[in-house]
Amino acid sequence: MLDELLLGGIAAASLTAHLGSSALAILRPFFVTRRGSETTFRPHVTLIRPVKGVDPYDRVTLASSFEQDYPSYDIVFCVEHAEDPACGLVEALIAAHPEVPAQLLVGESRISANPKLNNVEKGCDAARGDWFVMADANLMLGPDYLATLADSWGEGTGLVSGPPLGAVPANFWGAVECAFLNTNQARWQLAADVLGLGFAQGKTLFWNRRILNAGGGLTALGHDTAEDVGSTKLVRGQGLRVRLPRRLSLHPVGRRTAKSVWDRQLRWSIIRREGFPVIFAAEALQGPVAGLLALLLMTLLGGPAVLPLLYLTLWYGAEILFTRVYGLPFAPRDLAAMLLRDGMLAALWGTSLFRRGFDWRGNAMAAEPVR
Repeated sequence: MLDELLLGGIAAASLTAHLGSSALAILRPFFVTRRGSETTFRPHVTLIRPVKGVDPYDRVTLASSFEQDYPSYDIVFCVEHAEDPACGLVEALIAAHPEVPAQLLVGESRISANPKLNNVEKGCDAARGDWFVMADANLMLGPDYLATLADSWGEGTGLVSGPPLGAVPANFWGAVECAFLNTNQARWQLAADVLGLGFAQGKTLFWNRRILNAGGGLTALGHDTAEDVGSTKLVRGQGLRVRLPRRLSLHPVGRRTAKSVWDRQLRWSIIRREGFPVIFAAEALQGPVAGLLALLLMTLLGGPAVLPLLYLTLWYGAEILFTRVYGLPFAPRDLAAMLLRDGMLAALWGTSLFRRGFDWRGNAMAAEPVR
């Protein structure tokens, strides 16, 4: 009897955490309203986009920079080297949109061990005012991107940032990548934001210069292996909050390989282990495997055989509902991708527990903070 109660408790706790986080994320669009003042907040914003190389969707994602329905903004593209193939693409886009003030800055400042921060430092210096947003090159910006960021800034805000939603998977491993991005990582970040515990994501960082400088500037963000972690710590250190925008942007995923998905997710897991060890420790229990095994053992002890099926139906039903609410496509392939993702979670966690470094776009990154 005690064994069955213990097993049932494990399954119930796992499912409750999953359904609770799913409910918060699913309901968020219905009760998150503009956090700003009653007057429309539209400061001049400099949009900073670091580029390196040319990925399959970069022409479309970078072109979206020029399509903002926003009264006053300029664009600064940042690249490390003049021979980078991204330069030609950016220069052509600037020439095709003379109505939007834009420039390409070339060079690198060695302010940290983080190549992205070294690249965007010149863009932050070139920003025309106190408001600027760093947006990764592979992020698709909707026409209301800048307006949504401005609307999300309110009292007590130190940064507006948001995870991407994976879109346009071109093969099965692309669907696996989307399963990690959407119904796993974005779900938890959206739920945390509802509870006032938002975390930064490097895809979008909407800063006020005074707040960033008060925390030590870009150099302070380089004290951790990822600017996401450093940004969260810098904001919270000033008693402020990271806010997520009302609407998330899309990241066209395209084709992926098993290795590329594994390497990317392992990198993020290592970053979380280094930056937020308590959260990383809790991730050992994420996913449905522990609860499912507990229910299967219960059936062997004479429990109802329908419980494992009901458990899985509720688990993945919540994820499917998430995709519906956020307008993401769902097909049988996506369910298979979710199942594989959940099978990978424990292996990723165990591997990242002992790994001390990773590679990011050809740069060897140390897992220990740079001090």
